[in-house]
Amino acid sequence: MYSMSELKTNVGNVTLKNPILLASGTCGVAAREFEPYFNLSELGGVVTKSLSIKPRDGNPTPRVVEIPGCGMLNSIGLQNPGIESFVKNELPYLVEKNATIIINIVGEIMDDYVNAVDFIKARNEITAIELNLSCPNVSGGLDFSQDPKKAFSLVSEIKKITGIPIWAKLSPNVTNITDIVKACVDAGSDGVSLINTVLGLAINRWTKKPTLPRATGGYSGPAIKPIALRMIWETHKKFPKIPIIGIGGIHTTDDAIEFLLCGASCVQIGTANFVNPKISIEIINGLKDYCEKNKLSSISELIGQAHDVSKTFVKV
Repeated sequence: MYSMSELKTNVGNVTLKNPILLASGTCGVAAREFEPYFNLSELGGVVTKSLSIKPRDGNPTPRVVEIPGCGMLNSIGLQNPGIESFVKNELPYLVEKNATIIINIVGEIMDDYVNAVDFIKARNEITAIELNLSCPNVSGGLDFSQDPKKAFSLVSEIKKITGIPIWAKLSPNVTNITDIVKACVDAGSDGVSLINTVLGLAINRWTKKPTLPRATGGYSGPAIKPIALRMIWETHKKFPKIPIIGIGGIHTTDDAIEFLLCGASCVQIGTANFVNPKISIEIINGLKDYCEKNKLSSISELIGQAHDVSKTFVKV
């Protein structure tokens, strides 16, 4: 008989009821848009919109370009109401819905991050804080995720002011992801979120100019899955004890299973939400079915097993 405990997963000291989370920036500010489709309490967690110390208006429009069959480019520019407004107007909603809450924090300089985290540092409603070190859509947005010293300094400062677990969300736009991972973990990060969007560009053949006002944007969707899997593979192989939150092109149950097998402890569903707002629940049900067919006592048995040639799962 199936037991919900089979889907429990641990990300360091954080226990999630299942490994499926909504990714930051793909579920509104606080996932209110999903209320008609399912209860937020059914998810492993909800990652909020990136929140800054002050409200941000974001980039000029257009902000999104669909790449047919492959995904989308976005250049939202971190529009958000600010951390104070979020705590007042959105956090109570998530608590009421019994959601597992991960707050995504962003800034342009270190003080921005420190001040934003300081505002929520002692709130026991928050399960984890995801530091967005890797937004490609604002000036300086990639600095902390491309320089190990800057990444180390930022995570170190944040760890000094809060006991809430910290996840560092990192960029694929680097030469060696494991260098940045090591810096974050050495600084005390409790997990790493891999990966943020890939830097991309689209051209409008009629205007003969880039479609997005900032020219480049963050590329997400099915086409980036192999990139995400490769970086998770490299990270887990080099640092097998570091908890990984997998992100990038997950649209099906099979995709989620691949991420777990590569070394992720849980995954975030992003661009797929725009195609099918029920996809996260469908993947959770798919994982239940997979556990039953393979007689797994826990979904955690899958984590990192692609690195172990002695383990074979045959039923699909």
